Amino acid sequence: MANNYYDAADLRKFGKITEWSEELGEKFFDYYGKVFEEGALSAREKSLIALAVSHVVKCPYCIDAYTKDGLEKGITKEEMMEAVHAGAAIESGATLVHGVQMMNKYNKLSM
Repeated sequence: MANNYYDAADLRKFGKITEWSEELGEKFFDYYGKVFEEGALSAREKSLIALAVSHVVKCPYCIDAYTKDGLEKGITKEEMMEAVHAGAAIESGATLVHGVQMMNKYNKLSM
């Protein structure tokens, strides 16, 4: 029995999503590959962004993949952690700004 819900070995199976929907799976992987090509942003910068986003969306497979990719691209542990903090700051800010919605509703209902 596995010790946790996510099995790291499943990351290697990601490409198999095309087996149940070949057309959409192939379109996704074409798009995904295109996104991570060199462009206005370097592949290294995109990897760092992907690592931060992986944490925000809480995807353990993505965290593993982009930590490994970042190491291969020469991203330091300090850069990785700073990116994670940047993602966390945006996520927490987005949560807190929704407090304005609560404040507006409270004020309206308590009049």
